[in-house]
Amino acid sequence: MNYALLVLGGPYSQQAAHSALRFAMALPQRGHRVGTVFFYHEGVYNAARLMTPPRDEPHLLNHWRELHDQQQTQLFVCVASALRRGLLDTREAQRHDMNIHTLEPPFELTGLGQLIEIGLSHDRFLTFAP
Repeated sequence: MNYALLVLGGPYSQQAAHSALRFAMALPQRGHRVGTVFFYHEGVYNAARLMTPPRDEPHLLNHWRELHDQQQTQLFVCVASALRRGLLDTREAQRHDMNIHTLEPPFELTGLGQLIEIGLSHDRFLTFAP
């Protein structure tokens, strides 16, 4: 089965992101995969390029990247939630005359229309909220 996940929780403030990541990493053992993860509200902080947790804590950004590499998972970030919280890709940084981008590839900014399409195109759609 092809799963889609909606993550609403920040990376180190709630359990939602950790639970979503652990669920996603366990799916291949059951013959399934995560096709898409959509980050919304505080969940957009999972894509923060400058995330630097202490070395003895899990580095969620790196784990999301591993998920992308292992399962070719699309990592989408709500553009409105991201911009409100200071997360910009290179295109949005240029558009707003900023000289740095704070969204880490392979995360991609997208809109809520994409979220609707994700819900329709995957076998299962799960929400991980605080």
